[in-house]
Amino acid sequence: MEKEKEKVELLAPVGSIESLYAAVQNGAEAVYLGGKLFSARQYASNFDLEELKVAVRYAHLRGVKVYVTVNTLLRNDEIEEIVHYIKSLYEIDIDALIIQDIGLASLIRSIFPEFEIHGSTQMTVNNLYGALFLENMGFKRVVLARELSIEEIKYIKNRSNIELEAFIHGALCVCYSGQCLMSSIIGGRSGNRGRCAQPCRMPYSIVNLEDEYYGFEAYDKKYILSPKDLNTIDDIDKVIESGIISLKIEGRMKKPEYVATIVNKYRKALDIGNHNISNVDKKEIKEIFNRGFTKGYLFGDFGTNFISLDKPNNRGMYIGKVINVDRNYIYIKLEENLNSKDGIQLVTDNGEYIGFVINNSAKEGNILELDKVKGVNINSPVYRTSNSLLLEKAKQSFQNAENIKFPIDMEVYISVGKVPVLIIKDGKHIIEIKGKNPVEMAKKVSLTEERVKKQLDKLSDEPYYINNLDIELGENSFLSLSELNSLRREGIGLLNEKRMKINKREKVSDYLFKERIDEFLKLNKKEEEEKISKKLNIKVKSISQFESLDLEKLDRVYLDFNEDILNSVKEANKKGKEVYISTGKILGMKELKDLENKLELVIDYIDGVSVSNLGTLQFIKDKFDLNIHGDIGLNIFNSFASKFLCEIGLNSISLSPELNLNQIEEVCRKGNISYETIGYGYLPIMVLKYCPMSLVKGCDNSLNCNKCSFRKGYGLKDRKNKIFPFLRENETTTLYNTVPIMVLEEIESIYNSGVDMIRLDFSFEEKGIDIIQKAFYDYKNGMVDREEIKEVVNSYKERTGITRGHYFRGVL
Repeated sequence: MEKEKEKVELLAPVGSIESLYAAVQNGAEAVYLGGKLFSARQYASNFDLEELKVAVRYAHLRGVKVYVTVNTLLRNDEIEEIVHYIKSLYEIDIDALIIQDIGLASLIRSIFPEFEIHGSTQMTVNNLYGALFLENMGFKRVVLARELSIEEIKYIKNRSNIELEAFIHGALCVCYSGQCLMSSIIGGRSGNRGRCAQPCRMPYSIVNLEDEYYGFEAYDKKYILSPKDLNTIDDIDKVIESGIISLKIEGRMKKPEYVATIVNKYRKALDIGNHNISNVDKKEIKEIFNRGFTKGYLFGDFGTNFISLDKPNNRGMYIGKVINVDRNYIYIKLEENLNSKDGIQLVTDNGEYIGFVINNSAKEGNILELDKVKGVNINSPVYRTSNSLLLEKAKQSFQNAENIKFPIDMEVYISVGKVPVLIIKDGKHIIEIKGKNPVEMAKKVSLTEERVKKQLDKLSDEPYYINNLDIELGENSFLSLSELNSLRREGIGLLNEKRMKINKREKVSDYLFKERIDEFLKLNKKEEEEKISKKLNIKVKSISQFESLDLEKLDRVYLDFNEDILNSVKEANKKGKEVYISTGKILGMKELKDLENKLELVIDYIDGVSVSNLGTLQFIKDKFDLNIHGDIGLNIFNSFASKFLCEIGLNSISLSPELNLNQIEEVCRKGNISYETIGYGYLPIMVLKYCPMSLVKGCDNSLNCNKCSFRKGYGLKDRKNKIFPFLRENETTTLYNTVPIMVLEEIESIYNSGVDMIRLDFSFEEKGIDIIQKAFYDYKNGMVDREEIKEVVNSYKERTGITRGHYFRGVL
């Protein structure tokens, strides 16, 4: 049976009250915004609780839903505060919450079962099983990973019942959302905590790791990790046909004029069809902001079609070029009209952009004369980056404007000796208002129908217009204009109150709320006498790394390779070691099928599977009866997440590498699951569908690059000459930190925090694996003293450099 067609929603970003007006007045059917707390855009203006009340009132009266983002990872000490905050959001009738933290989601489902929740794109749902996981958990909607294609979305839609939301316009993250640690590792500002510093928008150079030789001069100090802006207006019909019911515009950090313009154009595309969108509309989309445009992974863009290589910010619109330069001036031949207060940019010979604000208007074809700028020469292009007329047009669409009007019917009864009565109907509600005093007999001038109509029709500040007005006016009646106005204001006020409450939720009593929150805050504590196991685990990504291991000096091994996997598993199994098959952070349906075949081959010899994605977790639960370990891709940041994962069957988890030692101890003190942290390894700081080598001549510039010769041995060098290695596997590129975590000297403190297992991760290392393993194992077991360990650590400091990660600093 074919599914009933769902109504498509245009969802707009709101970073301020002005942006709210811009979104609503230009046709958004829903908005998403953040409060002052726990939002993934902590540098937007955002809303306090009183402002949120105003926002809900304004939006709901105009038929627009309000979703609040609480899409950050939460520390244990923040949970009680956020649950009280969510109670406030529940009570002011917020329509839904957008969530990243799996622990918070489990709390909300238990404490506020009627509160609609949406899975943030930060949850990295990139396949059918991820969508099913959230559906089973009680999520109403999921914001899919931006990396999915139209075909993959259709596949998910046809096999699930959860609502699907996707980005259709605006800035793109180069990394799978929720899997980026780059800002966190470089500067302690975590994207998972809403404080991303956007290192992806900085310049990098592609280098060969062996000798740091560039060899790719065209990609020296370029914006290799900076995507173009998504723009799907030409194909919005195909996006809708794929099953997306919420079309999401990115831009909570953008100005209200941007929101107004983009919402207006997509509203028009939905109303009249994208094939009828004019060139003027498309030009205004480009002029309001662009980094160059891409159709994104939705439509298969990749490589140079995806990356804004030469500029990480607004490119503007080409309007002409320099045709002459003399001692004092430069002369620009205009190919577009230029308006007073427009912003323009000139490009110097070394690629620097110099900006100006124009004081006078100039026509297309005219010559514009400007003071000479060093480095700007003949044929230098000129771009307009700010169009004053477009900005003014956008402002007029929402400032002191009321474009959203709903029909209402009014009946008014006025006769001498009776109190006046006003009845207002909107199709759903009937409001009846009676005057305080009986109508008097007119002494001089009686009331007329025209006067009554004029007073009742004063609705310019309200989202209504009178469709039908029935006036029963007795002869010689007199009612003051102030009383008529009072009837109208009181009636409209009551109608507004009725219309504001969209969600008919049951009130959560203070007693029940306290009982529920106390229940969840009282997590089981580990028994004091319970002995911490202090295991040493190792993860390897190749058969050669596995062969370098001393299987006597480890407790659990994670195998993340395919070559000769059965014999490798058997060998570790014979030694009595725990053997887990390790899986990547991103698996599509093909990779999941390959994983199924692999597990069926080795299932008799393994202890479990390590998963790093909610989809993989659901897949393993559905297909196999195996132990499951939750790896760092699940972003486990608090005891509530670990409690939930324990309840659904996981037996061990790796905690987020963004936690510091005190926070780790807080998590480990509660719950009966085994905890693991990373003691050595190059942390994966980005996971990308895109590959930097797709820019290079000789690459086929597509996703089907399994035979590519550039799959390993390359890195990105930043402004400080730090090199981030990257590795391409299947259709995923992993960018690693410049130096490995090495906390060999601190392992006693880490175990004492309550961690059961410390893991050594080997990614692209081929040498020194045996030295690192021996040092950790021997020191853990008291077989070497601290001085010997210092020598090992110092040798790595000199050779590769090391970091202690976030163990002793944490993140913002």
